[in-house]
Amino acid sequence: MPTANPTPPTPETPDGAIVDRLGRPVRDLRISVTDRCNFRCAYCMPKEVFGRRYEFLRRDELLTFEEIARLARAFAGLGVEKLRLTGGEPTVRRDLPDLVEMLAGIEGIRDVAMTTNGSRLADLASTLRKAGLKRVTVSLDSLDDATFRAMNDVDFPVASVLAGIEAAHAAGLVPIKINVVVKRGVNEAGVVDIARRFSAPGFAVRFIEYMDVGTTNGWRLDDVVPAAEIIQRLAAELPIEPVEPAYRGEVARRWRNTATGGEIGVISSVTQPFCGDCTRARLSADGSLFTCLFATRGHDLRTILRSGVADAEVAARLGSLWSKRNDRYSERRAKATPPGERIEMSYIGG
Repeated sequence: MPTANPTPPTPETPDGAIVDRLGRPVRDLRISVTDRCNFRCAYCMPKEVFGRRYEFLRRDELLTFEEIARLARAFAGLGVEKLRLTGGEPTVRRDLPDLVEMLAGIEGIRDVAMTTNGSRLADLASTLRKAGLKRVTVSLDSLDDATFRAMNDVDFPVASVLAGIEAAHAAGLVPIKINVVVKRGVNEAGVVDIARRFSAPGFAVRFIEYMDVGTTNGWRLDDVVPAAEIIQRLAAELPIEPVEPAYRGEVARRWRNTATGGEIGVISSVTQPFCGDCTRARLSADGSLFTCLFATRGHDLRTILRSGVADAEVAARLGSLWSKRNDRYSERRAKATPPGERIEMSYIGG
């Protein structure tokens, strides 16, 4: 009697890491710890949509710290080495250092980082560092106070974010990345000033093309300042030279300031797609797994976690989801899913 064909093994890299249909391992997990933010940046959480009547997730809908750590351990077993805490704004989640300590102690995790708007860094940087956070990325779209206040749309002063960056540097949360979303007619004139301000070793500036994520930010191609134009502006004022990628799947194309040793990068998801080597998974605050920043839907992990299944079953589910992945949205943007079906950046943490 013939035997049934065995289940094909999940594809792996030589070191045992799970790979997707395009041969990409999962190395990075971005964890949104909250869908709330104290800023209302127009390109992410415009006030017209995320106003006082907007219904954010209830506390019981959020993953607990224990559930987040459980998923992180499962991902570490599949090859994840780096965790990044995002939001919303992660520092508005109560007792965040406790979560950092839990994640930093997971075997196989060598880097726990955080992306933040910097509004609470001055108070939290030292505590987060002691808990095990290694690095921070701070969103800073302009050094001009009026422009910065207008872009965050809650009249928050740029000086407070700069103080947070100084506190992070003093606490040893380095290298510090500075993320700058560049929008035509709004802040492109200030890119050289930011590159100069953070040109010392220990800082890396990332200029990001304004992306068509979600449905609420009113994105138009005319508002995009191409990465090539950004580099042209910088090269006209600063001595920069290109740098080779540091690792597979690196999003930014990097340059080095030859006079100071500082680093500059551009993230060009609109004009020069980078999907081909993407190794990132994204976990929403309510426990949905997204395998692409431009995904139309996520995979519910919260229900699985709360159903009482064993850790091995959770890991098997994650491995199955990743092995079926073939996302490469920005490489096929012209034929992509209509914008009305995409998930908001504030929900999955960018």
